[in-house]
Amino acid sequence: MPVFLKTQYKGEVVWAGSTPADAGVSSEALNGLDLSFEGLKAERHAGENRASCIRVVNIHPEGTEIRNTRQLTILSEEELALIAADMGLARVDPASLGANLVLRGIPDFTYVPPSSRLQGPDGVTLTVDIENRPCIFPGREIDKAHAGFGPKFKPAAKTRRGITAWVERPGALKLGDHLALFIPDQRAWAP
Repeated sequence: MPVFLKTQYKGEVVWAGSTPADAGVSSEALNGLDLSFEGLKAERHAGENRASCIRVVNIHPEGTEIRNTRQLTILSEEELALIAADMGLARVDPASLGANLVLRGIPDFTYVPPSSRLQGPDGVTLTVDIENRPCIFPGREIDKAHAGFGPKFKPAAKTRRGITAWVERPGALKLGDHLALFIPDQRAWAP
């Protein structure tokens, strides 16, 4: 009995990028991604393991080696448009946010259930970790192109910042590919 349900939703890859390991937050736009079990080679968040950060300090002391569930940052084109509108901008460049993928077509994307799978045409499979909460660093990048707008990012991106994910099955993705959404076949937690 499968533990994942295939949904009717597919996300079209409309943007792809990589954040160099030795650079800041900004990504460089690419035509596609070659994904391994480590994520993207030479990328800021590459690796099977990583040092824990402030996001999990209540579980692990900062700097503790843990499994890397933050290999990728995936955003929604629809949610990016809402962020831009709330900021008073025509568009927010996904490169400023350190994005790896921007998908079109999956509603309420930031709240896709953790452990869901996004599967591409060649079988590449990404496992959803959790919501990627907004921070101040992308705002600083936005401010470089749109002076004075950077501080507006964090409040505008709340509940719209997309997700973090890790590679369950390696493969390649290119612009125009579609990722099928599979969600866990379980009821919501109700203590």
